[in-house]
Amino acid sequence: QVQLVESGGGLVQTGGSLRLSCAVSGRTFSSYSMGWFRQAPGKERVFVAAITRGGGSTYYADSVKGRFTISRDNAKNTVYLQMKSLKPEDTAVYDCAIKLAWQTQWPTRRDEYDYWGQGTQVTVSS
Repeated sequence: QVQLVESGGGLVQTGGSLRLSCAVSGRTFSSYSMGWFRQAPGKERVFVAAITRGGGSTYYADSVKGRFTISRDNAKNTVYLQMKSLKPEDTAVYDCAIKLAWQTQWPTRRDEYDYWGQGTQVTVSS
């Protein structure tokens, strides 16, 4: 059974920073790509960032490029999302996800991922 548990969400002012964590168990973490998604109130869940299994390559949605950084620590079975210069439009529930099958293109669709965490709320006040 694969389990993903996010943490680190909270309330922050515009321009502030947060670091989200996602701890994974039940699989050999270092063998799989990981992604972060977010779902704002009344909107669909959308892709935020992805990282390869070794952590050597990353990919971002245009809306967060230059402000967010995805990273991973394979020794701790944990993927991170460092968020800086936060804006009210970043307010959402953030989920991490694990992709078991390898593919050449960056996985940006929800259906490309196999297991999900429960989500952590990030609220950015104006």
